[in-house]
Amino acid sequence: MKSSVRRNPWRLMLAVNVIVTIGVFLHKITLPPYVPYIHLLVDYHFGFIKRALIGEIVSLLSAEVPVWLMFALAGAAWLVTLALFVELFRKTFGVDEKQLPLFALMAGSPFFLKNFMHTLGHFDIYGCALAICLLLIPARSVVFVLLAAVFSVVLVLIHHIHLLMYVPTIFVIVMIRHYLVEAASRLNVAVGIAATLPLGALFGAAQILGTMPVPEAEFVHYLQGRMVEPSRTDLLSFS
Repeated sequence: MKSSVRRNPWRLMLAVNVIVTIGVFLHKITLPPYVPYIHLLVDYHFGFIKRALIGEIVSLLSAEVPVWLMFALAGAAWLVTLALFVELFRKTFGVDEKQLPLFALMAGSPFFLKNFMHTLGHFDIYGCALAICLLLIPARSVVFVLLAAVFSVVLVLIHHIHLLMYVPTIFVIVMIRHYLVEAASRLNVAVGIAATLPLGALFGAAQILGTMPVPEAEFVHYLQGRMVEPSRTDLLSFS
């Protein structure tokens, strides 16, 4: 048994990764959710503001937001992203004994799934999920470019920091998977430019027009109205 583990330690490494991930999750749910929970409370009630898209979607489904919902949504997003990663790895490298070391290295990397578990509830995982989607779907048509632009718009509406995080990643994916393969024609270059300009305008609008238009006290009072437990003012300490 010991000699088998020494020759093929990757299964043990994957098992350790699973245990560590579960441990990080159990530790995470014992901590005050602060910012991730506040993000679910903020919507477009006072008009267009930054970082409110997810909260707006939640508000369409529920008038009040329990704390557990933040962990449920974040956990679901994490699992979806993990499934997408596994499918991308299978499609790219295959899944057998030879690829297991690489899978253990990538999936267990602290910069990938463990990082998202550590920052459970933050919005960066949505960028990762959409970027992986663009790596999985066909890229031969200009529809791919338009879909990438839609994904980028959604990410900026979720959190404007994505313009510096996953929007550049999406740009590189589009350049490599579409423009370098299909070559630059007048049509796909025009579509790319036409798709990029609104994205820049949206980011500018978010920076200029996306600030909260009401006093802080009124804003915090509204957030308390969306909480299942309004007395938990400690959860609004970062608002």
